[in-house]
Amino acid sequence: MRFRHPDGSTVHLAYCTNVHPAETLDGVLAQLRDHCEPVRRRLGRDRLGIGLWLAKDAALALVTDPSALRGLRTELDRRGLEVVTLNGFPYEGFGAEEVKYRVYKPDWTDPERLDHTTALARVLAGLLPDDVTEGSISTLPLAWRTAYDERSAKTAGAALLTLAERLDALAELTGRDIRVGLEPEPGCVVETTGDAIAPLTAIGHDRIGICVDTCHLATSFEDPHTALDALTDARVQIVKSQLSAALHAEQPHLPDVREALAAFDEPRFLHQTRTATAAGLRGTDDLGQALNGEALPDASPWRSHFHVPLHAAPAAPLTSTLPVLAVALTRLVGGPHPLTRHLEVETYTWQALPAELRPRARSQLADGIAAELTLARDLLTDLGLKELP
Repeated sequence: MRFRHPDGSTVHLAYCTNVHPAETLDGVLAQLRDHCEPVRRRLGRDRLGIGLWLAKDAALALVTDPSALRGLRTELDRRGLEVVTLNGFPYEGFGAEEVKYRVYKPDWTDPERLDHTTALARVLAGLLPDDVTEGSISTLPLAWRTAYDERSAKTAGAALLTLAERLDALAELTGRDIRVGLEPEPGCVVETTGDAIAPLTAIGHDRIGICVDTCHLATSFEDPHTALDALTDARVQIVKSQLSAALHAEQPHLPDVREALAAFDEPRFLHQTRTATAAGLRGTDDLGQALNGEALPDASPWRSHFHVPLHAAPAAPLTSTLPVLAVALTRLVGGPHPLTRHLEVETYTWQALPAELRPRARSQLADGIAAELTLARDLLTDLGLKELP
């Protein structure tokens, strides 16, 4: 979906396909048919933006076979879909029964991460619509925090500099400006937007920036105004923003609240949980750890890294951090000029929701994704952006 900002520029809104597990190119093509096109039809749109997640094998197939890349581009056009952004965070196995810590491998100390991201950039350059020259890719925020030392930091920094050089060369060759954004996430080396400033400033290249995920922002209790002001002051490029909402528990000490939270403690994904105390931010790596014993203080609200559907906050006594998303979006695109032009709804946890909330058929999932995009569209038009055909 495209929107005209009051300054005349185009802002793109997509939804991320990591909600549909697929590891191969055939799986990606099936996603377009079974999920993405039905969502577009529900929205009554001739064209819908999707943020593709391409696992290792799918990306390799596309980057090594020009005919396969042309075929994907043709299929996108045929189904009324367009791609200006990729999710390059998960490498493979995102649809596995248990993902947890595996999603952080390979990290930016491993050459495989550089090679995979380079492949994604080359693929995206070939998928961009004819009238679009800028593409974006979100990626791992360096590494999970454990076993990361000064030597690791030097290795990761060198890899990102190499990536920047490759993106420069790609731009010269194709005329397509592909940018990559580190996506801060709780528990990682770069947990907050503030943590991103030093490494990105050290790299000092405008094609390597940040992806602001509003669920992660909220989980870490970051104030959107403060965070985005700091990024602007440091001249860090906001490559894209993922529009998502975290799970919020206002009174985690109450038994009924803890019981409600326990329904979201599921085995597939890691749900880092945080609370803000007078001594600073406290947290656990997973929701179950917070609920068991006294690992996390419960005198103040808890937020958990669980991407809940934007349009459907959990039932009381829980809620979501949608208000944080709304404030962040106001700053991202509500000013005289957008801070980023690539927005992506990223609720990948539909099938990880408590059983009674999960979609039971493809049609229900398509309905839910369309409802999320409708909410995001309404937020954008309320900020003065005009939806384009």
